[in-house]
Amino acid sequence: MALVAVPQFVYDDALEPLRAAGHELRVRTDDHPLPHGELVEFVAGADALLTILTDRIDEAVFAAAPSLRVVANVAAGFDNIDVDAATAAGVLVCNTPGVLAESTADLAFALLLGAARRVVEGDRALRGGEYTHWVLDQPQIGLDVHGKTLGLFGCGEIGQAVARRAAHGFAMDVCYHTRSKLDPEVERRIGARWVEFDELVEQSDFVSLHAPLTDATRHRFDADVFARMRPTSVLVNTARGPLVDESALADALADGTIAGAGIDVYENEPAVHPRLLEQHARVVLLPHIGSATTATRRRMADVAVANVVDTLAGEQPSHAVNRPAVQSN
Repeated sequence: MALVAVPQFVYDDALEPLRAAGHELRVRTDDHPLPHGELVEFVAGADALLTILTDRIDEAVFAAAPSLRVVANVAAGFDNIDVDAATAAGVLVCNTPGVLAESTADLAFALLLGAARRVVEGDRALRGGEYTHWVLDQPQIGLDVHGKTLGLFGCGEIGQAVARRAAHGFAMDVCYHTRSKLDPEVERRIGARWVEFDELVEQSDFVSLHAPLTDATRHRFDADVFARMRPTSVLVNTARGPLVDESALADALADGTIAGAGIDVYENEPAVHPRLLEQHARVVLLPHIGSATTATRRRMADVAVANVVDTLAGEQPSHAVNRPAVQSN
């Protein structure tokens, strides 16, 4: 029997496989993250952790739980976990890829459409009594989406799902930039072509971010990049907040360097740059809900729990991001 610590709310029925396997559970049902010191105390002595993106898992955690074997994040991302420290401690880090791609792609496209067609702004105007009659050049005049150019920064599962929607549903010219090109058959299937980064930012009407957060991608979209984008372009970010310099984005929106933005993730989440909050025209801000459908969130929990069950049973979990490094230690 192993001790599995669950520092934040996870659907109780999703934990049943752990109970069925005979493991002891230490569970918090609160959906607010513990202060780090209290988190370290909570996980002390655990053999496995089932974590949320707001749980910061670092060397202090690994020191408090020397028998720890696996940290299973209920998320596709894992930048809340010090993977190098986990590897040094011989701990597997698992995530939930492949579960949330379609839901997040839906949300990315919703942000793209919402910003381009000024959906939130129009809703606000109607509710505020500003709509009195139809006019040809009304305040919520927006941007066309169909037939325009969409640039994808990063083209993994989510980026490819967005590409399919754009190319096949909206007849968009889709380009992408990654460190290495996709297989030509994949490009054909999703309707996208590889371009250099400069061409992506300079020629796209819409730029959607789908890259992981690394040292190389942090603040990749800064004042210099915004200055090279089209003044009619819209930025969409459903990946990781720190890919974007939010202060530079606020400047670009305020002075008309770019036309709009649809943002679901933030540089210092949950805080949002105050000048972004002041922007209303063609700016849509959402509270990190890319994967927030009932089916997707429950599937994420199920996959994360399966990663823990498999690891504790001595089997290979399906989604370990550092398995080769741990096995070579």
